[in-house]
Amino acid sequence: MRRTVKKTNPRLTHLIMMLKDASQTHEANIWREIAKRLDSPRKNYAEVNISKINRYAQEGETILVPGKVLGSGVLDLPVNVAALNFSEAAASKIVGANGTCMTIEELVRSNPKGSRVRIIR
Repeated sequence: MRRTVKKTNPRLTHLIMMLKDASQTHEANIWREIAKRLDSPRKNYAEVNISKINRYAQEGETILVPGKVLGSGVLDLPVNVAALNFSEAAASKIVGANGTCMTIEELVRSNPKGSRVRIIR
């Protein structure tokens, strides 16, 4: 039996509900998976450095981080990155490489089927 934990962050609660609705409405399993990762009883959200995104992403790709993007490393290709949060250094490096930073909510609205999105954890 899965234990449910009450989240105290209203943005996170709303995001999880939005992801669950999107997974049912658009039959997109990616949103169900992200909702499950964010709704875990442990607060062990992903923390991904720019260097890891640079290592695994391809130019123009959309990357989803179910957590925070940190600024350690170098990014030398333009990518679209959606995450729960960004450090200031990470956001400036992504924009400096002609990429875009967006929230997970914005990604769900712009790509409801979740097609061509790579999850990096």
